[in-house]
Amino acid sequence: MSSPATPSQTAGPFVSIGTTWLAGANLADVPGPAAVEVTGTVTDGAGAPVTDAMLEFWQADSEGHFPPETADGWTGFARLFTDTEGRYRLVTVKPGPPRASLGAQVAAEAPHIAVSIFARGLLQRLVTRVYFPGEPANVADPALSALSPDLQERLVAQAGATGASGRQVYHFDVHLQGERETVFFAPW
Repeated sequence: MSSPATPSQTAGPFVSIGTTWLAGANLADVPGPAAVEVTGTVTDGAGAPVTDAMLEFWQADSEGHFPPETADGWTGFARLFTDTEGRYRLVTVKPGPPRASLGAQVAAEAPHIAVSIFARGLLQRLVTRVYFPGEPANVADPALSALSPDLQERLVAQAGATGASGRQVYHFDVHLQGERETVFFAPW
């Protein structure tokens, strides 16, 4: 005898109760220009801001290493929530090209930040990447090079002016649906 399948459910309106204690918008405690900011807005299919999205960021350090191979307690992980206008702001270091445990570069991957998006109405997280403009490795990155130029453009952050903090600012919007929908990958 088998039981019927349980229906899928969204995370619901109370997801923040169990997750806000893990929130932190800073991956870098590095002062001044060594740190960068990644800012953007999460919007729905109608272009309205998503004011209750949770974003998780995972990345290598500036040398391309992931924990536990990093120095100084680098976690490579941050979780934050959009504000009342659907905006987010991450302070981090610009990642280096990802490296394997023996120090060799991984399959020509370009420096990037992996992002998971959770929001009302989603049955599972959405996964995307933030790439940086002007990186020579962008051309050979396996994920980026598999896409058309229009779709590649949607994954590369726009460099903005240096902020008041002296940090380089990058802008990356997440469009959950619509004409400019962000490229999403299968969750790993």
